[in-house]
Amino acid sequence: MQNKGLIKLFALLFGLVSIYQLSYTFVTSKVEKEANTFAASRVSEAEEGYVAKREMIAASYLDSIGNNTVFGYTNYNEAKKKELNKGLDLKGGINVTLQISVKDILKGLANNTKSPVFNKALADADAASKNSDDTYIELFFEAFDAIKGDTKLASPDIFATKSLVDGNEITPNMPDSDAKSVIRRKIDESIVSAFEVLRERIDGFGVTQPNIQREGNSGRILVELPGARDIARAQDLLSSTAQLEFWETYKQSNTSFSTFLIQANEKLKEIVEVKEPEQVKEESELDSLLSDVSADSLDLATQVNPLYELLIPANPGSNAMFRAAIKDTATIGSYFRMPEIRRLLPADIQFTKFVWERPSSEDTEVIDLYALKSNRDGTPRISGDVVSDARADFDQFSKPAVSMTMNTKGAKEWEKLTGDAYSNQTGIAIVLDNKVYTAPGVSSGPISGGRSEITGDFTVNETKDISNVLRAGKLPASAEIIQSEIVGPSLGQEAIDSGFMSFLIAMAIVLLWMIAYYGKAGAFADVALLLNILLIFGVLTSLNAVLTLPGIAGIVLTIGMSVDANVLIFERIKEELAKGKGKSQAVADGFGNALSSILDANITTGLTAIILFVFGSGPIKGFATTLLIGIITSLFTAIFITRLLVDWYIGGKGRSLDFSTGITKNLFKGINIDFLIKRKIAYVVSGILVAVGLFSLFFGPGLQQGVDFVGGRSYTVRFEQPVNPSEIASELNTVFGSGTNVKTYGESNQVKITTPYKVDVEGIEVDTEIQDKLYTSLQKYLPDGISKDAFVLGGVDDEAVGILQSVKVGPTIADDIKNNAFLAILGSLAVVFLYILFRFRRWQFSLGAVVAVFHDVLIVLGVFSIFGKLMPFNMEIDQAFIAAILTVIGYSLNDTVVVFDRIRETLAERGWKGGSNINYAINSTLSRTLNTSLTTLIVLLAIFIFGGESLRGFMFAMIVGVVVGTYSSVFIATPVMFDALSKKITSGKE
Repeated sequence: MQNKGLIKLFALLFGLVSIYQLSYTFVTSKVEKEANTFAASRVSEAEEGYVAKREMIAASYLDSIGNNTVFGYTNYNEAKKKELNKGLDLKGGINVTLQISVKDILKGLANNTKSPVFNKALADADAASKNSDDTYIELFFEAFDAIKGDTKLASPDIFATKSLVDGNEITPNMPDSDAKSVIRRKIDESIVSAFEVLRERIDGFGVTQPNIQREGNSGRILVELPGARDIARAQDLLSSTAQLEFWETYKQSNTSFSTFLIQANEKLKEIVEVKEPEQVKEESELDSLLSDVSADSLDLATQVNPLYELLIPANPGSNAMFRAAIKDTATIGSYFRMPEIRRLLPADIQFTKFVWERPSSEDTEVIDLYALKSNRDGTPRISGDVVSDARADFDQFSKPAVSMTMNTKGAKEWEKLTGDAYSNQTGIAIVLDNKVYTAPGVSSGPISGGRSEITGDFTVNETKDISNVLRAGKLPASAEIIQSEIVGPSLGQEAIDSGFMSFLIAMAIVLLWMIAYYGKAGAFADVALLLNILLIFGVLTSLNAVLTLPGIAGIVLTIGMSVDANVLIFERIKEELAKGKGKSQAVADGFGNALSSILDANITTGLTAIILFVFGSGPIKGFATTLLIGIITSLFTAIFITRLLVDWYIGGKGRSLDFSTGITKNLFKGINIDFLIKRKIAYVVSGILVAVGLFSLFFGPGLQQGVDFVGGRSYTVRFEQPVNPSEIASELNTVFGSGTNVKTYGESNQVKITTPYKVDVEGIEVDTEIQDKLYTSLQKYLPDGISKDAFVLGGVDDEAVGILQSVKVGPTIADDIKNNAFLAILGSLAVVFLYILFRFRRWQFSLGAVVAVFHDVLIVLGVFSIFGKLMPFNMEIDQAFIAAILTVIGYSLNDTVVVFDRIRETLAERGWKGGSNINYAINSTLSRTLNTSLTTLIVLLAIFIFGGESLRGFMFAMIVGVVVGTYSSVFIATPVMFDALSKKITSGKE
């Protein structure tokens, strides 16, 4: 081998750089451990809310020492930016996919036009989007073109608005083709604006290593917040539109509202069914207020009154119009939205906008309802775009508040609004995202300068978030969370523990196996393997890549692949030694002859990993990343580092290096199996297995599709004691309706709950509703006194009781995931077919490889269909399963290509001879095939047993795939290739 000095230098530098990069992770881990110890010493577990208090103290500690030098070359703040990134499944946190509403952007561009053609096109696009993969804007254009008649997009009542015309964006009645280009550009600009707004908000949220990415032109934005603990706060921050508005309120004494209320109450008696009010046993703030109302002089308590029994008089002196119990707000709101009720509003208040107060805390039972002075278009006096700056502050009573500064235009409007409120003795309601935060009166005349303040019962975090949102600006359209994954920190720690346990066990087994099988040569392969692992982690850190639990599985699988390269080399060296060559020549020829097989095998696996990276997301992309890095580093260490060590050893005087031990020296020697003559038996066996699997897939139980593919929500919930999943399922089906599935997930005190309940409805409100229902329904299985917050944030401490993980996938994105999975599998098969055709020059080789892969995939699918409900672990079909299928494809091809390489080499030397030399080639690779397969199988079993529940289905698919793939490379791929060849070729006449 030439350039040994250069390779040594490169390996040394590469290793040192990797150690240096990983040292930052060691520094942050050390400092954060010290911070947590310090926090634990200050706050006892007996204190209420001790977890949150400890987090605050730890964060304060880290802030105070962030710039202190550690080990003389870095500090915590610098190291934190360079540490190894851990994914949500290892660190906990939230991962969401936001869908920016293109519909909202279109309505905004058209200035909320009332055009029937425009609104019909929107409605048609809404309907089409449920069953189409096209973008919303293209669906809108198709719908518009179908119904437009003589109407143009650039009509004055659609997109030829004053702002677009004045900005020279659109000219009246311009051709639709030109208008479409402008609209597409404006929508893209709006999505970019949304992206920047979200990035600003996230930067102000305070998590380390956040990730935000646009997903093409789909209007989707991926956001990852590793380590985020306050999930509700994060969700609010991401989905809040930040629609800040300033309105003037009506006075309580306005008699028009009394008239309206009486008429509305009478009208509702005719159109709604009202139940008799239930007697409340316990006295509370709400009961006290209701008892006061019942004593009203009108004596309405003995009647059935839809509105009077729900509305409570507002506190005198406030600027609210009414009060009501929070549980009744939805009902009251639905009444006030009824067209027949709206028509009862007297002329002087006909455009009134009713808005509820923001609840001050979770314990609040009663909130105010404000009547705001509006207009025909429903626009506020002042909107939030006049706010030039906002910051968290404290009011005159030292309570948290938000201070705002307005631009010149806003300052003038603010002065006029405050002047009107002063003259009319009304209030100014400050409304954020359709909730009244405060509605103060004006006691000293018009306020100039454009400075204002939002006060209320805020926490410091809330004022930080509100000011952050206002400063970053409002989203140009609503942002719905269409996919989310929330992982509790304790589950993340368990994943780290189980992942590295499987990693260490697999590593130990492989290291010992190589020494037991190849002796000293195996020890050299082990050194190369250890360097390989170091390089993988070093590259991951250098690239700022994210390590996930499937990523750890990818690294462990790389161990098996690294061993495969060394096994190929050592087996070829043994063959060269058997021919009587000297040690140096045998080593040189062994490395040279094995190179072609090693490269072909790794390239085919690498191609499937690239496809997995392109079509996968989240943790699966992490698996593909580590697999790709592992392939490159494995090639380097196996081909160059092992060679350096072997050459160094045999170059010494009196040193003998056998590539076997006493037990393995003659293993597999003299084997001469006629594989081709047994191919018909193999065809029958494989045909039966595939047929049984297909029958089960189409006529039997079929595959259990996870929420990734069908949409819905799933929750991993842990209890103190073992529970009966059937009993829980029965109770939850009465709450959520049929379709809710509950099964044991790991230990007997842990279940996975999957429900399609309101899968088509977006919004945090639905997530909160489901959490409430789960908390209420599962009360009897939970520890006494556990709060809803503790249940929802389960796993924030060592007890880890409650929701450890939740996943939500909307139906639209589920369809996209399913389509991407299908494309990934087809794409990998096509790419591999072409690669093998390019390498082996005969389509028959490609056919044999692809048939073998189809055979393997169908058998794996059949096994999952037949045993899906029988196995004591999760066997749902999800993105992880698709990753397993693609890995099986790569592994099966790896095996097949090694066999084909030997066949090609043997045929070039000896000719076809009716297939006898094909048998010879297969027999000569048998030791490598079985050795590698056994090693990989042991590695996969280690991950399956010790790698954690979330990886079991993934690993089971790969275990079945490795067994079947090893069999198919010998008994399916080669025979199919042989049978597809003409007799002229196999007889050597062509």
